[in-house]
Amino acid sequence: MRSAFRAAASALRRAARCAARPVAASLSLAAAALIVTGCHGLPQKTDETVTWPNSKLYSEAQDALSGGDWGKCAKYFEALQGRDPFGHFAQQAQINVAYCNWKDSEPAAADQAIDRFIKLHPDHPDIAYAYYLKGMIHFNDDLGLFGRFSGQDMSERDPKSLRESYDAFKVVVDKYPNSKYAPDAAARMRYIVNALASYEVHAADYYYRRGAYVASINRAQRAIKEYKNAPAIEDALHLMILSYTKLNEQKLADDARRVLAATFPDSPYVTGHPRPGARKSWWQF
Repeated sequence: MRSAFRAAASALRRAARCAARPVAASLSLAAAALIVTGCHGLPQKTDETVTWPNSKLYSEAQDALSGGDWGKCAKYFEALQGRDPFGHFAQQAQINVAYCNWKDSEPAAADQAIDRFIKLHPDHPDIAYAYYLKGMIHFNDDLGLFGRFSGQDMSERDPKSLRESYDAFKVVVDKYPNSKYAPDAAARMRYIVNALASYEVHAADYYYRRGAYVASINRAQRAIKEYKNAPAIEDALHLMILSYTKLNEQKLADDARRVLAATFPDSPYVTGHPRPGARKSWWQF
């Protein structure tokens, strides 16, 4: 009796499995059909520029440039460059791709584009502008969204981008001194020098506040050695005086104090009085 019951139960289970297979297969086919139908039903993006002649594509790209539509500007000039890399509009398109990406807050893409232009066209009539634009790309690659809102100073970040900016501006000043970009490039170089010196001073101050006086002296000396005429050298010398004093190296502290007095005779660190209208420095708080 029990064996008959087990045999009947086994037969029922086999029947249930066999019945389920067609159902599962049907469901799978139905799902696949829905996916295919859904995909075909979605609107497909089309490239409106495909049928445009190069002259129209260039005109539309220029309109986007003039109207400040930087994303479209970069897209159209890239399409033009890819369509006809050696054509009439190609070289100008390469520069404009870099410019539009820069304005669209895409510094990596902008830098890549301008580097490609400089490499391919070293004797181009606009090569001075190309180097100037490269300098601007790195000069403005400074704070980012969070830096602007937090009030971060350029000198408080990693100086790699600023050094690249300086090198590009230096090419403009040294190789193309008569270009219209040279005066502004020179002014920005002076700013960068002080920002880089200030970066070292920030590091020296960081070490001083944590009692690492030798490290503070080393960073202050680096600023003095590499950026001789920067205003931030005033702070570097003062940090050296403080650090040498903490290390009981009075002779070295006095030597630094003499250099400070000779170089910055009106310095608050020398006179003990802040300059009229000047903000308080960290040492005054």
